[in-house]
Parts: sequence; structure tokens; C-alpha cells
Amino acid sequence: MQQLSDSKSIYLQIGEMIETDILRGVLLEEEQAPSTNELARRFTINPATAGKGLNLLIEQGILYKRRGIGMFVSPGAREKILNKRRAAFSEGRLRELLIEAGRLGITKDEMIKMIEESDL
Repeated sequence: MQQLSDSKSIYLQIGEMIETDILRGVLLEEEQAPSTNELARRFTINPATAGKGLNLLIEQGILYKRRGIGMFVSPGAREKILNKRRAAFSEGRLRELLIEAGRLGITKDEMIKMIEESDL
């Protein structure tokens, strides 16, 4: 897991870190997720803050609770995260990119050529 920053709420960062671990295959479906107390110790944060990040993922269907055992990665969690992040990318970064390209007079064909020629 990464480090916390001041850029956004800690509980949101906790949720995003767990999502990223799921996307990278660090956490697999049906595998146990870090507990509230583990996260609180690892990041030196209040357990309630860590719990809020985990509960957010439960609400989204990415994690689920097994009573008395802990939280686990839901079946289909990776696909849910991919869909959510793709939508956010399209609505945020891609939209901003296309608006700026329009301001600069860059055509669709020029954009495609730039993408094809990039080293990414």
C-alpha cells in the first residue's frame, strides 16, 4: 500500500488504496481485506477513519463482511472498480483533455496520431 497525503480525506484514500490493490492483484476475490485495526496501525490513524474507508467499499459492493471473521473482497469487485474508474476517467480527465484539445484546434485525427506515436 502507498502512503497517505493531504490531497483528500484519509478514509477516501484508504478506500482507493484497497481498490488499487484489488486491481493490481494484491488482493483477490474472496480474499480477506486488511482489518480496521491493521489499517489504523499501518497509517497511524483513528480506527474509525479506517472503518469509514472500509464501509464505503462495503456500500459499493467491493467488500463484504463475514460476521466475526472480517471483510473480504466481493466476487466481481475488480470489474466494479474498473467500471467506476473508467467512468471517472471519461467524465474527468478525458473530458478536460478533449476540451483543451478543442481550444487548441487539435482534430480527432491529430489526437489519434499523438496517441499512436506516444511511448506509453
